[in-house]
Amino acid sequence: MFYRPIFKQLKQRMIEPRRFIQVLAGPRQVGKTTLASQLIESLACESHFASADALATGSGQWIEQQWETARLKLANSDADAGLLILDEVQKVSGWSEQVKALWDEDSRNNLALKVIILGSSPLLLQRGLTESLAGRFEITPVRHWSFPEMRDAFDMSLDEYVYFGGYPGAAALLGDESRWRSYVHDSLIETTIAKDILLMTQVNKPALLRQLFYLGCNYSGQILSYQKMVGQMQDAGNTTTLAHYLELLAGAGMLAGLAKYAGQKVRQRGSSPKFQVMNMALMSALANASFEQVRTNPELWGRWVESAIGTHLINSSIAHGFELFYWRERSREVDFVVRYQGRVLAIEVKSHKCQTALPGMDAFVKAFKPDKLLLIGGDGLDVEMFLSMDIKQWLP
Repeated sequence: MFYRPIFKQLKQRMIEPRRFIQVLAGPRQVGKTTLASQLIESLACESHFASADALATGSGQWIEQQWETARLKLANSDADAGLLILDEVQKVSGWSEQVKALWDEDSRNNLALKVIILGSSPLLLQRGLTESLAGRFEITPVRHWSFPEMRDAFDMSLDEYVYFGGYPGAAALLGDESRWRSYVHDSLIETTIAKDILLMTQVNKPALLRQLFYLGCNYSGQILSYQKMVGQMQDAGNTTTLAHYLELLAGAGMLAGLAKYAGQKVRQRGSSPKFQVMNMALMSALANASFEQVRTNPELWGRWVESAIGTHLINSSIAHGFELFYWRERSREVDFVVRYQGRVLAIEVKSHKCQTALPGMDAFVKAFKPDKLLLIGGDGLDVEMFLSMDIKQWLP
């Protein structure tokens, strides 16, 4: 059985004597339920698992029913502690208030029932946690699978990871690209948009949100102004609406818009975003080019490699809490800028050896004097090595 590195951290938290509600938040199909199942198998305690994924919205008694079931299981067992796992809990109306009341009741009664909450809509989870459960929870982001995880679990090569990305459920379909594309589109893209965004969040123009997602996947790794976005969409909205929808897509683990690094928050918010898919499968499944076509086209492959570096960076930023930007001034550009605890790292990505200087990096150094510079690919750090490294090894 394959265990993700995060499993050890979660297990350690569960065997500690203190009680916190453990929250696993992350996109669909990144293994949250599998992690929960592995914890149940590895812990010597009475457990109960329940999912609200197919529950009708507004079923307010569901949480109390599942909680009472876990209590009864614990009371009728010889175990010293119990474990309750609630999946997709954000779909229950008023979930955070109910969890708070039941959790506090167990605390008053010294009941050793530990709780794990799983959710594929981090924005909605965060809202409920901060409103009602302050001081009672710990969040563990469950991000998209990294290259080492996909390599170790499914023997995936670097080139395959750059194109097919890191969805474990799609790994068995790599030999049939048509089936793979259908799976990614139907089971991942449409399910996430329909269940995690449109049903759970106020979206006045769902067709516009979908168009923005498709546009962003097509332009991943590229900078596009909001005005140009409006010009390319049939159902045009204002720039504020597009920026909001991009935040929703990022919150669902699909598509982010990196801001321009300027050292000034106002300028960052108003900058043209650089699109970045959060899993390479999303970019490739919507592309009109097969794995072989992309791999044998140097220009296309360069775009895919840069986007793969971007997915690694943006998912690492979620897990480790650093800020990620791009920088461009006229024709000079730096692919990625990392800011962590006040220190700055500038990153340039090249899929082939550089025969000339890097004018974008030179201009950025003069303007901002970063703490560290990094070239990935070409004459720099090997792409496979970078994607395999722990973030603490290259943060400034």
